[in-house]
Amino acid sequence: MKWEVKTLDDLCDIARGGSPRPIKSYLTNEPDGINWIKIGDASASSKYIYETQEKIKPEGIKKSRFVEPGDFLLSNSMSFGRPYIMRTSGCIHDGWLVLKDKSGLFDQDYLYYFLGSQAAYKQFDKLAAGSTVRNLNTTLVKKVLVPVPPIAEQKRIVEILDESFSGIERAEAIARQNLTNARELFDSYLNKIFLDFVERKNTQTLNCITDLIVDCEHKTAPTQETGFPSIRTPNIGKGHLILDNVYRVSEETYKQWTRRAKPQSGDLILAREAPAGNVGVIPEGERVCLGQRTVLIRPKENINPQYLAFFLLHPKMQERLLSKSSGATVQHVNMKDIRALKMGDLPPIEIQDRLIESLLDVQEKSKKLEEVYQRKIEALGKLKQSILQKAFSGQLTQ
Repeated sequence: MKWEVKTLDDLCDIARGGSPRPIKSYLTNEPDGINWIKIGDASASSKYIYETQEKIKPEGIKKSRFVEPGDFLLSNSMSFGRPYIMRTSGCIHDGWLVLKDKSGLFDQDYLYYFLGSQAAYKQFDKLAAGSTVRNLNTTLVKKVLVPVPPIAEQKRIVEILDESFSGIERAEAIARQNLTNARELFDSYLNKIFLDFVERKNTQTLNCITDLIVDCEHKTAPTQETGFPSIRTPNIGKGHLILDNVYRVSEETYKQWTRRAKPQSGDLILAREAPAGNVGVIPEGERVCLGQRTVLIRPKENINPQYLAFFLLHPKMQERLLSKSSGATVQHVNMKDIRALKMGDLPPIEIQDRLIESLLDVQEKSKKLEEVYQRKIEALGKLKQSILQKAFSGQLTQ
């Protein structure tokens, strides 16, 4: 059975969305409002868009693009080329492309599966290559080639894909829940072993148990490909530093950016924003400097650095630290509030060491479990694409 090959332009009318401006002037809560479809209305795991969070005034239709149930939407930037099928009507902004059936040559579910396959994505990716901004537009999408077997064969393929993907998606859901449970294992243990200490009566401040708390330079360090790591807020994890893709600086810049204090192994680096409250420990042998919106904290000798880091990450300590943060959209912690952070007496260093040994053991086990379930999810994703590849090359059998 020979399959035809059509362009998306042969199959669909393709158009870009548009926004009435200024959009705030068109938003409404009135009953006659028109659904205003945004990326946030599309669930990452859903095939359909059923409803929207916002509506616009009817007069906004002529300045936008109206879509109807059964139309396809493609994201033209964020989740590049991700397809959705409309189950409601409304208007779309220019972050969407709409595909309206004009040929009657395809089964809706068949085209949905094709648009979500690597066969389509690779064409999107190739056609968008070289663009200043990597996104889709109507001209590019119209050129995408689609294998089009007879409708009866399309329906047969969809039936097989539905059955196969149903089983895979059940396995994915189990793996994702197991991944969530693995991540929560460490958090639960962290909360449990620190709870008694964070709830103790306040007798001191963070300033009392540290030798120094030093703010960063309030300007961006010049960077280069090699050199000393410059620790910015994205490089501060939960108890550790994230040195993958870290910005680096020259020795001259390093000296200038460490004039106030030279960070050393065992010091803590706290993020003052984005996200405020994250804290990591500088590992052995690393020479780093502070990037913007970070703070260097050096614990006293009777404080285990890793203990202090996890102690500060406890939800109750985070709540206490962030309760005085400023900023309407981005939380920002002030230096005086960091130094004045209240806490009770900490246990002797021997107990700190023992607790951290136990905590790190649980953390290592939870990380291994996370890796197992993450690999499972990735393998199931590859299995989906393998089945789709067979489907659109005529190799799919019962």
